[in-house]
Amino acid sequence: MSHGFESVRKRAEVDPDTPALLKPLALGLLWINHAMVVLGMAALLVASGVLTYSALSRYVLQASTDWQDEAAVFCLVGATFLCGSFVQSLRGHVGIEAVAGLLPRAVNRARLLLVDLMCMLFCSFFAWKSWTLFHEAWVDGQTTSSSWAPPLWIPYGLMSMGMTLLALQLLVQLTARVNGLMKPHSEALA
Repeated sequence: MSHGFESVRKRAEVDPDTPALLKPLALGLLWINHAMVVLGMAALLVASGVLTYSALSRYVLQASTDWQDEAAVFCLVGATFLCGSFVQSLRGHVGIEAVAGLLPRAVNRARLLLVDLMCMLFCSFFAWKSWTLFHEAWVDGQTTSSSWAPPLWIPYGLMSMGMTLLALQLLVQLTARVNGLMKPHSEALA
């Protein structure tokens, strides 16, 4: 079994179990995630255009290409990290649920809560570490080792923002799951 492999198209929306205190954050994340998907699509188009230009200029025009690969990688890093929160809002990340059908419903709900908690903690740590790398690259003026030498704060900044959005999305979903578990049993089954 694989979660998220349904043919029905999903829409990102605020979970009704989201605590009232976090509903503004959840609504803000919906808007930000949509904007990041639009930026991600543009970044993928730019990366494909840059790589196509690189191939043509290198092999047809015999011109030097020293910036194209890094520019495309920066675009891909941005698209990957900035769109991660949107994918999580749909619960669209790959997840193998081999034991989900074998466990009793209550145990499976606890397992899902534990997975959400562990994911949120990991992504929070990753976001914190990314921000430290961003700060270090910014303060020290670090650049890549290529002849173009773009600043490293660009990919670290994209990674930091993306992981922060993902950690916030996981926090909202974790609190909604906890709220859902706290409901009386008859209400939770409805």
